[in-house]
Amino acid sequence: QVQLVESGGGLVQPGGSLTLSCAASGFRSGYYAIGWFRQAPGKEREGVSCITSTGHSTYYADSVKGRFTISLDNTKNMIYLHINSLKPADTAVYYCAADVPRLQCAKEIMTPSNFWSWGQGTQVTVST
Repeated sequence: QVQLVESGGGLVQPGGSLTLSCAASGFRSGYYAIGWFRQAPGKEREGVSCITSTGHSTYYADSVKGRFTISLDNTKNMIYLHINSLKPADTAVYYCAADVPRLQCAKEIMTPSNFWSWGQGTQVTVST
């Protein structure tokens, strides 16, 4: 059973940086994708980034390109989302989610229904 646990959220000033972590366990297949989604109050859950277990395929939503960087450390079973130049519009609960098997990340797969295992989320608040 795949388990995902997010951490690293918090209150950050505009322009600041943050790194979110996703601890993953229970994968039986070596080929999977981890997506980062976010959901602001009153809005739909939005897929912002994705990385495959090989690290060879990544995806970023247009709204975060150039500011978000996804990475993984397979030795620790950790996936990270590095966020720079934070804006108030980035305020949301951030979730990591898994899709197995998956060899590539792309805009077309970044809908919540394609990811079947979810973490509990971590709150990111960007405010003065």
